[in-house]
Amino acid sequence: MAKVNRARSTSPPDGGWGWMIVAGCFLVTICTRAVTRCISIFFVEFQTYFSQDYAQTAWIHSIVDCVTMLCGLGFALCYSPAIAMVGKYFSRRKALAYGISMSGSGIGIFILAPVVQLLIEQFSWRGALLILGGFVLNLCVCGALMRPITLKEDQTTPEQNPVCRTQTQDLKQASPCSAWTKEWVQTCLCGSLQQEYSFLLTSDFAVLATSVLFMAYGCSPLFVYFVPYALSVGVTHQQAAFLMSILGVIDIIGNITFGWLTDRRCLKNYQYVCYLFAIGLDGLCYLCLPMLQSLPLLVPFACTFGYFDGAYVTLIPVVTAEIVGTTFLSSALGVVYFLHAVPYLVSPPIAGWLVDTTGSYTAAFLLCGFSMIFSSLLLGFARVVKKMKKTQLRFLAKESDPKLQLWTNGSVAYSVARELDQKDGESVTLAMLGSSPS
Repeated sequence: MAKVNRARSTSPPDGGWGWMIVAGCFLVTICTRAVTRCISIFFVEFQTYFSQDYAQTAWIHSIVDCVTMLCGLGFALCYSPAIAMVGKYFSRRKALAYGISMSGSGIGIFILAPVVQLLIEQFSWRGALLILGGFVLNLCVCGALMRPITLKEDQTTPEQNPVCRTQTQDLKQASPCSAWTKEWVQTCLCGSLQQEYSFLLTSDFAVLATSVLFMAYGCSPLFVYFVPYALSVGVTHQQAAFLMSILGVIDIIGNITFGWLTDRRCLKNYQYVCYLFAIGLDGLCYLCLPMLQSLPLLVPFACTFGYFDGAYVTLIPVVTAEIVGTTFLSSALGVVYFLHAVPYLVSPPIAGWLVDTTGSYTAAFLLCGFSMIFSSLLLGFARVVKKMKKTQLRFLAKESDPKLQLWTNGSVAYSVARELDQKDGESVTLAMLGSSPS
């Protein structure tokens, strides 16, 4: 308890132990996201060993990603809490902190892709998986770095109703097994859950959630089928692993540089737009991929897709925090990553079915590309509509009588007529004093 109390702060420290949190989150992303994305290197091995088609083999990767985002099992218990902790420790340099943290995925791919290929050649796919399992045990070390922190906004957040809490304690003292006690406890619990997840009822978060579904559908299949696609156009196994390494290292650059750029004063207010831009460009890369059928053409694709993949991944927590606030960031991120689960589950098998049916990767890549572009356009359209409504309200306020107009900021409204009357009275008094003889 003493350690927990020392870690408390009234505002995000933007440094100090926060950099250790960033380091821990960095290692977590290596051990979780990088390892799962390197499963695409095992794809051809699984397909050959089990004699299955693309659609059946793709379930291995999709189930791993789905369960990570859906439950409190395995990687999920490490990934989401680590990301939320970074948001607790940083405010002014949040995008940069997330950029460094999320770059672990790219660095992990850059290092692990050729290493995994080498392990498969030396120890077969079974031995390679055992070695990766031992590497993932380092997540225990990452968890030891996570210190809880209580922010000022957390302390001012409305807590559980004190009357409800007092009555619950009285009922427990009177009769521990009373049915009334259970009823009051259930009522208070439901109230706290409604309060914690109240952001689910906002239109802004509903649009973000819908956009995330389409974005997640598009981003997953590439990490399953990029290596098989490269092999299908005549690239060797080592060159295909090299392409994954390029994608990973450029992903790192996208994580860090895009996070740093969007923290600058000129782009600080446009992080939402930068997020849309990055998702849209990844979608365009997908549309071009079927035309790229040689190593010299696939290298620029890996660079472009990798950079903007790292860019929008960095901004997911930032955009989420902009919509729901820091207080609800942990719960909102849990929901956002939970929404990744279903697309991650179905998109690789659907893409595999399209490959098996058409005999080509074109339809699968085009569907993913259009899905990501639609995700970007949906959020952009919602932002335009919101701004148009604000402009319309301002115009109506200017057209109405200034002494009767109401200024609104959502749920609170107040009249400025009294302030105007007071100013008129002060100006009349000053005029009288100025005209009186000295």
